[in-house]
Amino acid sequence: MAIDDNYRIPGGTKIGHVHLKVSDLEIAVMFYHGLLGFEVTQRIGDSAAFLSAGGYHHHIGLNTWHSKGAPDASKRGVGLYHTAIVYENRKELARILQRLIKAEYPLTGAADHGVSEALYLNDPDGNGVELYYDRPKEDWPLHRDGSLNMYTKALHIDDLLSELE
Repeated sequence: MAIDDNYRIPGGTKIGHVHLKVSDLEIAVMFYHGLLGFEVTQRIGDSAAFLSAGGYHHHIGLNTWHSKGAPDASKRGVGLYHTAIVYENRKELARILQRLIKAEYPLTGAADHGVSEALYLNDPDGNGVELYYDRPKEDWPLHRDGSLNMYTKALHIDDLLSELE
């Protein structure tokens, strides 16, 4: 395969949606719709559902076409590491954190990456889910040479929740 090192993807390009194989559609819909709050935009019988934020046709597709009753996603194999869902602002991230706490849904981690603050959890099929908000670009940490200085530090949960006060 020949690779052109001079090609750059256009800056306005976005990733449109993720489509996940799930073992139980109803449990997956309860997680993404019932807990995280995505709107169900379409269902295909008992084998697929499409969910959206803000009226888009779908951000998340769920199906059991090849995975009904399958075991959880492998942590040690190839495949999706996590799906990242970006929130509009820090207050919205705090709201979903409060919702997770009230539902007693376990987090697998929480981090401050300098450019963003993130919560990590697994969906019912063991797929990683990152819930985060990006800090304004002008606040991103930089090295002296101007390059990005991302890091992983502990996220102060109480400070995040103070956004709701």
